[in-house]
Amino acid sequence: MHLLELRIRKGIVDSGLPLPGREVVVAVSGGPDSMALLHILVTLRSPLGMGLHPVYVDHGLRPEESGAEIALVREAARRLGLACEVACVDTAALVRRQRLSPEQAARELRYRALNRVADRLEDGVICVGHSADDQAEEVLIRLIRGSGRCGLSGMRPVSGKVVRPLLGVTRGEILAYLRDLGVAFCQDSSNLDRRFLRNRVRHELLPFLEERFDRGIRKALLKTAASLAEDEALLESLTLDAWQRLVHRQEAAEPGREPQWFLERQGFRKLAAALQRRLVEHLLWQIGSRARYAHIIAVVQAAIDGETGSELHLSRGLRVAIRRDLVRFSYPRSRGPWRGRL
Repeated sequence: MHLLELRIRKGIVDSGLPLPGREVVVAVSGGPDSMALLHILVTLRSPLGMGLHPVYVDHGLRPEESGAEIALVREAARRLGLACEVACVDTAALVRRQRLSPEQAARELRYRALNRVADRLEDGVICVGHSADDQAEEVLIRLIRGSGRCGLSGMRPVSGKVVRPLLGVTRGEILAYLRDLGVAFCQDSSNLDRRFLRNRVRHELLPFLEERFDRGIRKALLKTAASLAEDEALLESLTLDAWQRLVHRQEAAEPGREPQWFLERQGFRKLAAALQRRLVEHLLWQIGSRARYAHIIAVVQAAIDGETGSELHLSRGLRVAIRRDLVRFSYPRSRGPWRGRL
């Protein structure tokens, strides 16, 4: 067994990644990260008792390249004793329909396709090949976009059904592994397109920072992400505790009506400001509202010192009514915009 395979096996077991004994959908694009992931998981399949299901998602954006990638992935899967499934999605249509960037649309459709395959399997999970270099790039991208603590903590090893076992492995280590095994891979031409922010970060910003500021900038970004992830885990735990103590749901008396949610004001006032914002944000998402920053701050202030009988009118018909001891969240006319939006 290759040293990298031993390292990944130890990481899976020590970190408790939900792969042993599971049916694993492996996202394989034909690039170096995903090809390394596929070969590593095949080696670990028997020791960890996994079922493997390689999937190539064709985004419909590079018809001149996707055929060769599909052929490469299918042949690699065949040699490893697996059958590769190809899922075709229409990225361009989603871009037009929802006015998303091609990057956003491709990502959304890719995970939809992978989730459909995982849902067909008993106890299915999804494995993707994000590496340590991807993590460093992601932290910078989120910093540029103004993300908060949660965003700057980077990608998680486990996010719902998605598992990232290579998150601690550098791109250089992945390429060395592929050379050792003689594994062929494809280079996606879109990874060189400087119109995409990730590519500008990868090919321009990170090299500039390494050359002009700190050769170890990637490691520094990873340390920052790891530290913030630990802080975020603590904040999530504290938020969950506050949620269980202070938030209550009341089912609607009539069929088809929305439930009401209540927040206890006295206990809410005693929370640290950071927890107050997080609790309100979580509550708004849970209710199905857009948790915009202005809405979060308005609800926090109303819960702290709003006058009894006052009311906030948020988007999609959400009403936040201030009572003496409680804040009530409800959709009195069901969901949908009507007069009085904040």
